Amino acid sequence: MVFFRLAVKSLRNRILATTLTVFAIALSVTLLLSVERARRAAEDGFTQTISKTDLIVGARSGPLQLLLYTVFNMGNATHNINYETYQKIRQNPAIEWTVPYSLGDGHRGFRVVGTNEDFFKHYRFRGDKNIAFHEGHAFEGLWDVVIGADVARKLSYRVGDRIVVAHGVTKEEGVLKHDDRPFVIVGIMEATGTPLDRAVYISLEGMEALHIDWENGSVPAAGKVTPNSLIKKENMVIGTITSFFVGAKSRIDTLRLQREINNFKEEPLLAIIPGVTLSELWNGLSYVEGVLKMISWMVVIVGFMAMLIALTTTLNERRREMAILRAVGAGPGKILGLLVFESAVLTLLGIVLGLVLSTALSMVLRPWLETEFGLYLAGPLFTKKELIYLLITLIGGILAGLIPALRAQSLSLKDGLSMRV
Repeated sequence: MVFFRLAVKSLRNRILATTLTVFAIALSVTLLLSVERARRAAEDGFTQTISKTDLIVGARSGPLQLLLYTVFNMGNATHNINYETYQKIRQNPAIEWTVPYSLGDGHRGFRVVGTNEDFFKHYRFRGDKNIAFHEGHAFEGLWDVVIGADVARKLSYRVGDRIVVAHGVTKEEGVLKHDDRPFVIVGIMEATGTPLDRAVYISLEGMEALHIDWENGSVPAAGKVTPNSLIKKENMVIGTITSFFVGAKSRIDTLRLQREINNFKEEPLLAIIPGVTLSELWNGLSYVEGVLKMISWMVVIVGFMAMLIALTTTLNERRREMAILRAVGAGPGKILGLLVFESAVLTLLGIVLGLVLSTALSMVLRPWLETEFGLYLAGPLFTKKELIYLLITLIGGILAGLIPALRAQSLSLKDGLSMRV
């Protein structure tokens, strides 16, 4: 008890240096935990972009390319799939549901996707979350459109607004606008923190209606444009789609279905298991995770250096104190233990303050991170890995305190009460 009170009084006597040291360690711990939580949120968000989908099927290409242009709406397919092929495969008795997916034009930098009502019924993300609507409902009519949360927020759209789809996907207004065939917003989806937020969804029939008069990608002549009043949803014939999602009746059937689709003789197809491919893609980006961790640990080391400097610079001021302790019977081991105990207290206080700061930041910044970056800080407040990091930090702080402690022990043996002050 005397030992503890002596350490506390010593730290209080150097309150400015103590406060700055604790604050430096706290900032280091805050950064370490914040980076780890952001990494965990990014990994969860990335690998859970799509879930409960057993297979993604597209034209034969590479697994990563198929994943990128279907799930993340990045890039383009090398080939499309005949709609008849899709209809044949969906009749397989092992398949419970399918969702067609057709990439088309763009709208002010956002991808336009053609699909059907099954997309809103069966698409899942982050475990078993389904698509919900912030306003409105799913598309029903030929010229209805549903937009993601980011599209609505960045372009200030509301239900009932009209939008014009443009030929080609660009960050600007588009290569060629379909001014004569505007869509009406009937639904705005809830924010998901996934690529769903950054897309515009229309029906497959709406996708066909946009280009009903086009031939080989060429704009129709002025006198050959079909009036919108004559274009009916039930008369649209879907020729091709980009890909489709598959939900099997049993997970046991997934591998068999994948093999059958990959060996489909009428058309070269590729079926991938999205969860496996997502994990492979994230592992390929693991170097970014490593860099973030390295930066965090370097900051922690800087915090330890601040503590080491604070303890070492005050050592000369405390030589008389150490000599008095030796005179009243304190052995070299107790001198060593006192300074190591002080460094442990400083580190522990820094860790506690860092925990408070990181938790407060998570609570305050959570809505902003979810809205701006799609980072959902879900899961436990502290994971086993984070607790291990904190334990390593505590041990590192104690070891850092050994350096000035050993020096103080050596000086206390040389000094006596004759030290000049």
